[in-house]
Order: sequence, then structure tokens, then C-alpha cells
Amino acid sequence: MRLKLPWNRVGRSTFALLRAPSPRLPSPSAPAPPLQTAMPKNKLGGNKAKRAKADATKVKKELEYKEDGQEYGQVQRMLGNGRCEVQCFDGTKRLCHIRGKMRMKVWVNQSDIVLVSLRNFQDEKGDIIVKYTSEEARNLRTYGELPENVKINETDVMGGEASDDDVQFDEAGGVNLEDI
Repeated sequence: MRLKLPWNRVGRSTFALLRAPSPRLPSPSAPAPPLQTAMPKNKLGGNKAKRAKADATKVKKELEYKEDGQEYGQVQRMLGNGRCEVQCFDGTKRLCHIRGKMRMKVWVNQSDIVLVSLRNFQDEKGDIIVKYTSEEARNLRTYGELPENVKINETDVMGGEASDDDVQFDEAGGVNLEDI
């Protein structure tokens, strides 16, 4: 049986669709195409991966010495809110502020060696502008910039705490269990 269509309203593509054979259903014995249920593997890296990849190379920075209006110091106490108490090597104890450029990138801890920028109008306050690693602090001490009696934090380089092998305990503690 032939379809009667008004040829003035139907284009050639419509006529071809009408004459196209119907799609065949796959046979039950044919293997089914694989289903993609998981997302494809991200091989190029995402938001955090690109940032971490850029920081992977360790560039040895040049040792920064003090200039006029700056002083070396050692952090005595962390006070919070980006402030700390620093014992400067000129003999004064100063309340120092960690500047914004270092705030979330460089973590300042107790007993770290730092470079303090002194304020012209307040002698008892300053700003921490550089934190030295223990290796850099040792280099400063050998060059004569830091006093010889400065204790440099050794755990940065050693990679751990001191061992407890040399600690001795008393066997006779003087406590009688019957008294308790």
C-alpha cells in the first residue's frame, strides 16, 4: 500500500524518513554496549592539583640580612591574633605583629629566629618580616650576625623529638598501696 501525501507540503527529507526501514532491535545473544556510570578520570589535574604542582620545586632563597631599622629576635610567646612576644638581640622585649604577606603562608612558632622591622614611633613594638629556618639561623650565627649563645630550634632539621632513652625512674616511689 502506498501513502498518499500532498507533495507541496512535505519535503524530500520527510519523504526519506517515511521510506527508511525501521531500526532493528539487537538480538539477545549480542553483547550489550558498556555503560558509563562513573565520571572520566581527570588526568590534567583540578583546582588544587595545579596549585600544588607549581609549588613542588624548592627554590633556595637568598639569606636576608638586617638593615637600618631592623633587628634579629627570637619568639618567646605566641599571643594569638597574629601577635607574639619577641626577645630581640639588642636586649629589648617587643610585642610584634606578623605582617599580612606572611600570615597564612609562613607559620611562626615559639623559639623561631625572626627579623623584626622596628617602628619609628613605638620602640616597644615591631613587625615580623622574615622567619628564618634553623639552617638559615645557623648560617647567620656562623657569619656573626647572631650571638653565639642563641639556641636554635633543632627539631626542624633533626625531624623529631629527643629520645627518652636516658630518662631514669625511681623504683622506690615511697607510696604504699595499703595506705590508699
